[in-house]
Amino acid sequence: MSEFLAELIGTMILIIFGGSVVGGVVLKKTKAEAAGWVVITIGWGLAVTMAVYAVGNVSDAHVNPAVTLAFASIGEFPWSKVPIYITAQLIGGFIGAVIVFLQYLPHWGVTEDKGAKLAVFSTDPAIKSAPSNLVSEMIGTFVLIMGLLFIGANDFTEGLNPAIVGLLIIAIGMSLGGTTGYAINPARDLGPRIAHSILPIVGKGDSDWGYAAIPVIGPLIGGVYGAVFYNAFFMGELSVLFWIMSAVVLSIFIIAVVHELKKYNFSSANNQTNKKVI
Repeated sequence: MSEFLAELIGTMILIIFGGSVVGGVVLKKTKAEAAGWVVITIGWGLAVTMAVYAVGNVSDAHVNPAVTLAFASIGEFPWSKVPIYITAQLIGGFIGAVIVFLQYLPHWGVTEDKGAKLAVFSTDPAIKSAPSNLVSEMIGTFVLIMGLLFIGANDFTEGLNPAIVGLLIIAIGMSLGGTTGYAINPARDLGPRIAHSILPIVGKGDSDWGYAAIPVIGPLIGGVYGAVFYNAFFMGELSVLFWIMSAVVLSIFIIAVVHELKKYNFSSANNQTNKKVI
């Protein structure tokens, strides 16, 4: 099997399991309807585990452009293979989403909530606020890459690494996923979002392309920063890229904080004005 095909199949497996657990929870009249967030996070963790077991021996099972780009940024992966891997991941994500669509064919029509249908394919924030949503995706992917590098630095029983990575995904979902649905993977979000936009899903709404850039850009920034941060503080290898990424990340954090504080101050000022009028 080629590395291209391995990444395609690995990402497809990821989405088949991950998208389907969301479908089971949010679509109407499934056996798992309303099973909750914990079931979704465990499902995604096991999805990653299965994907890594499936193709890890062929391509190292990146199944995530943020992982591919992060490893390339610190010299752990050749830049020449980056376009091949990312293309395969996006195609795999799309195909996996099509299979999820087929899995739940009778349930699209009985589900009225358009947002729930989109959630089976891609992420959306609990509170839409672009700078803060970007920060959430950056932090989640930063932790993902750091976690992968921590795991790689330790010796585990042969065959156990994929399960440990799955537990990392569950931990990220339970701890950090409540804000944006933790895409932490551009292929996990973009490929299925494209599928949602073109598939004949009964009663679907729009694919929310206005938000689509956040779960792509956030993971890429957070992933690269996680890699260069690990190299700087754990390996003692400071680089120009580390300082550049530090400046970018700090700037985004400041913008997000100022954006939220402005909303709060505006609301408070309105409340004070209303009290005075009364």
